[in-house]
Order: sequence, then structure tokens, then C-alpha cells
Amino acid sequence: MNVLIWFKRDLRAHDHPALTHAAALGAVLPLYIVEPEYWALPDTSARQWAFTAECLEDLRGQLGQLGAPLLVRVGDAQAVLERLCRQHNITRIVSHEETGNAFSYARDRRVAAWARSVGIIWDELPQSGVIRRLANRDQWQSRRDAFMAAAPLDPPALNALPGLEPGLIPTSRALRLADDKCAHRQHGGRGQGLDLLESFLIQRGEIYRTAMSSPLSAERACSRLSPHIAMGTLSLREVVRATQTRTAEYPGGRWGGALSSFQSRLAWRDHFIQKLEDQPNIETRCLQASAELLRRNSDPVRLHAWEHGETGLPFLDACLRYLAATGWLNFRARAMVMACASYHLWLDWRVTGAVLARRFTDYEPGIHWPQVQMQSGTTGVNTPRIYNPVKQGLDQDPTGAFTRRWIPELSTVPDAYLQAPWRWSGAGRILGRRYPEPVVDVATAQREAREAVWGMRRKPAARAEVVEIIERHASRAPKRPQPSHGQLSLDL
Repeated sequence: MNVLIWFKRDLRAHDHPALTHAAALGAVLPLYIVEPEYWALPDTSARQWAFTAECLEDLRGQLGQLGAPLLVRVGDAQAVLERLCRQHNITRIVSHEETGNAFSYARDRRVAAWARSVGIIWDELPQSGVIRRLANRDQWQSRRDAFMAAAPLDPPALNALPGLEPGLIPTSRALRLADDKCAHRQHGGRGQGLDLLESFLIQRGEIYRTAMSSPLSAERACSRLSPHIAMGTLSLREVVRATQTRTAEYPGGRWGGALSSFQSRLAWRDHFIQKLEDQPNIETRCLQASAELLRRNSDPVRLHAWEHGETGLPFLDACLRYLAATGWLNFRARAMVMACASYHLWLDWRVTGAVLARRFTDYEPGIHWPQVQMQSGTTGVNTPRIYNPVKQGLDQDPTGAFTRRWIPELSTVPDAYLQAPWRWSGAGRILGRRYPEPVVDVATAQREAREAVWGMRRKPAARAEVVEIIERHASRAPKRPQPSHGQLSLDL
């Protein structure tokens, strides 16, 4: 039997149930499809493709050592599969289940319909604790734990189909992706992921619990494995098992609490992805239907200021500029930048969520969109958390080192006024000149956002009351010329 193994967000040969299954069936054709339509979406970016391309180069080397080259083809997935199945007499396709964005969901439904129509069997295997067609959550945790408890799979020997031309891995320019200048992004490939896993479990992770909240310490104290898990250079099971092994060594110090906390976040990762698997429209519709009454807008002035770190709120701007340059933020900063966009600036979470999605090198739809809604007050079950960006700056960057690094315009502002420079007597020499004045009054914006959200929750049907609060909030939009268009775009 000739079998096509379709790689997606699972770019490894180790602990790869779909690859092991395909290898046992017959001669294999390993394939990755670069879909230009996907890479033109508003939640994708050049930084994500650059990371993916590095993962593909590494995977090509892994598969070559096992006996089969990785084919890379560019085009519509169904068209590519049709052509290769016809050319190589493929009767079976094997892949992992993918819980992705709306595009990948629709694409997989279309491919499944085509495969059925031509008599090709498509085996989709789980690669994590996420369960497709889950009836309820009663047994979810035990089933997830059982999957993680199984031993990781060794890479299988591969019997390659003859006459395969690997094909080129396209560049960002070939895909016509705008250069988003992510100078300090992480690099892809299994070796990079394994190095991070080892250094976190042996050296960096002891202060994980206490250091993960501050951008000053989180960059080193967090595992930084999220892009590797998102693109599958490491399986989640490998990470879980490695963490369990390290825990069993009883390393002492603060390690016990750190490793326990890390394990919990690995489990929450599957929990959030399961939400998107169960409800694919999370990225487009409010989980609480009445939250659509909030009618957040996409004011271009506020959106531009937020996206480019020019809101006049120093800690918020520093986090956004850091994200643009690195492709990563620690979890608390992620929550804050999203909450400020949704509450203080009253921007539509679908628009700002897409901006953050393409900025994150580790973008994982199943993590991203439930978290975006949670931080925007649209779930109906989570208590709204309206982060004060001034207070967050004082709490998480008490020395101002992080803020000053990313907002050099404020170099002359005294420490006492760094997070609220408008209170400084010398503010007139900087604000509105080298650094913008605040686009909103923080206290007023928080109060009006809280009134609107809780008003909607208390009386979802009282449309007039909620709309009146919203319109009063929106009327405070800054009156200044729209800037010229620039380039737009659960960590662990």
C-alpha cells in the first residue's frame, strides 16, 4: 500500500503517532503543503513562516535519516493531494488531527469530502489530549492523562516511494509576505526545542513561579517552548514526560513548586485547545451572544497607536514594542495588552486579536482566541479583569528598566513619573513631541468599560442602556489626524 503522510503543525519524527501508523501500512510519501491562501490570512505573518521554514529544514533532515525525503509543495491543499495521490497511486492519507483556525477547519472538511468521493481513506490520529467529537467533559481529564502517560514513540524506519522530488522550501518573499522586522524572534527546529527543554528543566526553571509575571525576568525563567509545541517540533507528551522525570528526581529548592506549576499550564493548554475544537467559531463570535451589544469599534487612530506602541501609556507601549521585536510576551503582559485594547481603547477583539496573532511566533489558535475573549469580557463566565497599565508598570517593572529600554523617548523622565509621565512638571517638553500624550484617561476609560460590561451582563436585554454607555465611551475618541498606514500584525 502507498501511503501519504501529511504533516501540518507536527513537524517532527519523534513521538509522532501518525508517522508511526503510516510507516506500518506500507511505502510512504511524507508531505508538507505550503498554502499561499493560509499565509495571506490576517492572523499569519512572515515571522511565523520563517520559524516554520526552519522547522521544515530540520524535519527534512530527520526524515532523510529515516529513509524518506520530505516533499514540500506550494498550492491549494486539495489540489496538491489530488495530484500526488494520482501520480503515486496513493490509496491512504494519514495525518494528525488539527485544531486550527477557521481556514484549516474549512480546508480539512473540504479535503475529507474529496477523499470520500474518490475512495481514499484518510486516517486522522490525535497527537495530544484534545479529543475530537467530544460528547461532554466528564471523562476528558482521565482520557487526556492516559494519553500523556503512554510512552513517547521512537521514530520509525521508513520505506520511501521511489522517484520523489523533495522540492524547495519557499522564502517569505516568494510567498509575498510583508517583512515584519522581528529582529529577535526564536528559531525553529527540534534541536532548538530540545535545548530549551533541557535548560529550563535543569537550570532556568527553578524561579518559574515567581519570575513568570515580569517581563524583566520571564524571558529567561519561562520555558520558551511555546512556538515549538505550537509547530510540533516537540510533542506535548515529550514535554510532559520530561517534566515528570525531572520532578521524580526531587531536585529541591524551589523546583517542586515550579515544576508543578509548569505541569498545570501544560494541562491547561489542552483544555483551551479543546474549547476551540468543540466550538470552532470562537475566533469570530462572542461566546456570550449578548456581548455583541458592546459594539466595540476599530477606530483607526486608537488601533494604530496600540499596534505600534504609541498609546502614551508607557508600560503598555513597552510591551507592544517588545512583542514586535521578539515575537513573544509573558502571560501577564499578553493579558494586559489585550485587556487594554478591549477595555481602555474599546477596540473590537476580533481586529486586535488578529494583530496579536500575527505578532506571536508561537500563535496557537486554540490558546489564542479563548484567551482573547476571556480578556475582553465576552465569555459570560469569566470575571472581567481590567488591568490598569500604570499599576502594572509599577508592579512588574519597579525599576523602570524594561520600560526605559523599549521607550527611550522617556529617558529624562524621573523614576517616580515614568509610568505616568503626564503627572510630571516637565511633561510638556516630551509629551506631544517625542512621545505621544495618552490616547485615553486611564481611570475614566476603566470606569466606563466596567459600566458597559457589567451593564450588559446584568441586563442583556436592556439594549438602550448598554448602547448609551458605549456611545458615551466612544465619543471620547481622540481628535487628531489619522496617521499614515504602517505595516500591521498561553505562553509557557
